[in-house]
Amino acid sequence: MKQERLLKVLLAPHISEKSAYAAEANQYVFKVEPTATKPEVKAAVESLFNVKVQSVNMINLKGKTKVFKGRVGKRNGVRKAIVRLVEGQEIDFSGAE
Repeated sequence: MKQERLLKVLLAPHISEKSAYAAEANQYVFKVEPTATKPEVKAAVESLFNVKVQSVNMINLKGKTKVFKGRVGKRNGVRKAIVRLVEGQEIDFSGAE
């Protein structure tokens, strides 16, 4: 895989209460590009954070349909990746810029 593709795969860490609890179990949640695959996400996390990845699970969240002033609109969907690290590995987002 090309290095520039790996840099574009991860969009942002997904920070929520549920992802904070998952971090205690060595799982981290990232928003990823809609065309990203499991091997690409694994390679991107390993190269960017210098950690060893055990497994990757992908989730597609479809955008909600909302009504605003009588007009129907749709929010954008999101693809997330749940990355489980090998025991003893850790990612620290507080030190990231």
